[in-house]
Amino acid sequence: MNQRISPIPSRHGVAPSFLQLPAGSWPDLFSFLCAHFAHIPPAVWRARLDGGQVFDHQGQPHRADSPYPANRRIWYYRDVPDEVPVPFQARVLYRDERLLVADKPHFLACIPGGRHLRETLLGRLRAELDLPQLTPIHRLDRETAGVMLFCIDPACRAAYQGLFQSREVSKTYEAIAPWRDDLVLPLCHRSRLLEREDSFVMHEVPGEPNSETTIELIARQGELAHYRLSPLSGRKHQLRAHLAALGIPIMHDPWYPALLPDKASDDFSQPLQLLARRIAFRDPVSGEARCFDSTRQLALAAH
Repeated sequence: MNQRISPIPSRHGVAPSFLQLPAGSWPDLFSFLCAHFAHIPPAVWRARLDGGQVFDHQGQPHRADSPYPANRRIWYYRDVPDEVPVPFQARVLYRDERLLVADKPHFLACIPGGRHLRETLLGRLRAELDLPQLTPIHRLDRETAGVMLFCIDPACRAAYQGLFQSREVSKTYEAIAPWRDDLVLPLCHRSRLLEREDSFVMHEVPGEPNSETTIELIARQGELAHYRLSPLSGRKHQLRAHLAALGIPIMHDPWYPALLPDKASDDFSQPLQLLARRIAFRDPVSGEARCFDSTRQLALAAH
């Protein structure tokens, strides 16, 4: 069996995790797991092994006293204790034999990672639609709502992902943020964005620009405004970092312009006011012009 292919199925729409074991002389697999995953209590690994939840490269369950299988791959189901359910649902906007387009709600992560395992858009769609090979073509931040593309047919995945790499996709976002009287719109903001050394957020630094966003006014209401954002590039957190740098940070952004303490994991009262409104491209397989719009709304009157 190809070690890169999982010998066990996905569970609740989530693919199993794996670990390639190094050479070594551990007395048993349990001892290695306790040492390698020092942040996980030994009782957790013993319970997983006793429950047949750790598998060898052929999909057979290991036991707590199984010999250490050096240079082999093991598979297991990752667990996130007390994962908070996200009380918002995605909508399927379009589906054919190759492509699925979803309208993602705020607060729902795109893919499993960190504190989010089952409560992800990918996991939900895989489980609800029985599409175990569904994969995202691009990403949205967990805090951002709106249009997101997935590939159903693995043979077509590279073609769709190539559209983003070659910037052949037109993306339009909307945001609610403060109004600045001295900011002349529309404007094209270009800057060099890099990740900060002391955190995961981005900031502008001197140098050749590597990011570009066009900002237009949709409507204004008092001290707030409804903006249309068209990114030419696709840097991490680009829209959030650009608006913060212009002195108009997006409403309810916990990271820009300053990294704030985490809110309670079950506090869904203040969604980031950023929406992936539209995505358009020419289908690389059929040649058709495609355009998909979110059904969600950002309303100035609600703020």
